[in-house]
Amino acid sequence: GRLVTIRQVKYLNNILEQNHRFIRRITAPMMGFKAFHSAAATLAGIEDAHMIRKGQISANGSTAFQTFAGLAA
Repeated sequence: GRLVTIRQVKYLNNILEQNHRFIRRITAPMMGFKAFHSAAATLAGIEDAHMIRKGQISANGSTAFQTFAGLAA
């Protein structure tokens, strides 16, 4: 058998949905993605920019653009 872990955070799904809401708002006007690798790269960039804006990635005194360029390289 497999062990099942019980999560103590009852509304963890709500936290994930709140973070995912931003991505859905950005991608809704798009016509869709034709290839999986382009979709993965676009969504990763959107998530990185959102994390930088929220302050979840330390900037070390650099601008948001410099931080994003460092992650994209």
